[in-house]
Amino acid sequence: MTKILSVNAGSSSLKFKLMDMPEEKVIAEGMIERIGVDLSQDDNVSIKFQGEKHKSRHAFSNHEEAINFTLAQFKDLGIVKDFDEIKGIGHRIVAGGEWFNKSVLIDDEVLKKIERLAAYAPLHNPANALGIKAFSKIIPNAVEVAVFDTAFHQTMPKENYLYAVPYEYYTKYGVRKYGAHGTSHKYVAEQAAQMLHKPLESLKLITMHLGAGASVTAIKDGKSLDTSMGFSPLAGLIMATRSGDVDVSLVNYVKGKEGLSDQQMLDILNHKSGLLGISTLSSDMRDLLDVYDTNEHARLAVNMFVNRVVNYIAQYYFELQGVDALVFTAGIGENSVPIRKMILEKLAFLGVKLDEKANDQHGVQTAITQPDSSITAFLIPTNEELEIARDVQNLMK
Repeated sequence: MTKILSVNAGSSSLKFKLMDMPEEKVIAEGMIERIGVDLSQDDNVSIKFQGEKHKSRHAFSNHEEAINFTLAQFKDLGIVKDFDEIKGIGHRIVAGGEWFNKSVLIDDEVLKKIERLAAYAPLHNPANALGIKAFSKIIPNAVEVAVFDTAFHQTMPKENYLYAVPYEYYTKYGVRKYGAHGTSHKYVAEQAAQMLHKPLESLKLITMHLGAGASVTAIKDGKSLDTSMGFSPLAGLIMATRSGDVDVSLVNYVKGKEGLSDQQMLDILNHKSGLLGISTLSSDMRDLLDVYDTNEHARLAVNMFVNRVVNYIAQYYFELQGVDALVFTAGIGENSVPIRKMILEKLAFLGVKLDEKANDQHGVQTAITQPDSSITAFLIPTNEELEIARDVQNLMK
């Protein structure tokens, strides 16, 4: 057995899972939130080991502090006796540009490229790079692997990934659609194929990673055909605080009216828009659903979210020329019974038949449509950490 650590460093969070491979057995997992952010009254550290959850509240000014604390907990809780027990570390990297169409071993050149791609995912790549550096200091003998969110989408055809701007912007600056959440889309597509008892290469799927960040992907023959996120994770669906698709003329118009700099406008589109911007209440779908019947702005935000998801399903349905299955995953997709219901009910005219009882659950892998539904819809919890660990194991060989 080989201990492999999967790491997902967000802009203010650190998620991890330590696994025994190739048995794919989870030894420990956890999450640290609010890194570099003022603490709330809630616990921001959670580590699960041997069936027990260890929760605490600690302030961290940066990712290195959070990683040091996490690894200290590994020893304090008896998860490992020595850090050298961890033979491989897989890092989820959001943006790989056109440089990376698969997972790679990390060296100085790879790290430099991850940092140079920060403009493609400004909320994530800098944090990803910090995580790589911090772990390499503490566990220098472990094999480190970069697993790119964008890699899965490198199979998109040019007509789907290019923007209709001067072609030289693509050749000079790499201006194109890259997508994101590729590791998640790939994992749930593989699971859907198993549930359908068919080869993935024979299927047409629409996978929906619906969480604080959200994207929809059309998958044909096991490959990404099209996806809703664009040059950066800002495009596509309405998200927790991201606007999703907007007319670029609107951006210039608002900047002029409000006297905003480019960076200020980007911050608004990334951090103050989406569900939060429309609802004026919260970026959390659960909060909005709680007051859906009584708060007009919350109801509007939810309805807009559902509308955009359905729009992308419709687009990809025709692009794929039919669909074998729809897949819901990630925080909202896995846990929000009402959102899944609202989306599928809008597809009833296609013969999609929701199974209310099957849909009334979360965190389990199951079909949520009736047997005679024209399209099968699945609820499949994502497992990016397992997908990362598999890639690390393969590269260690």
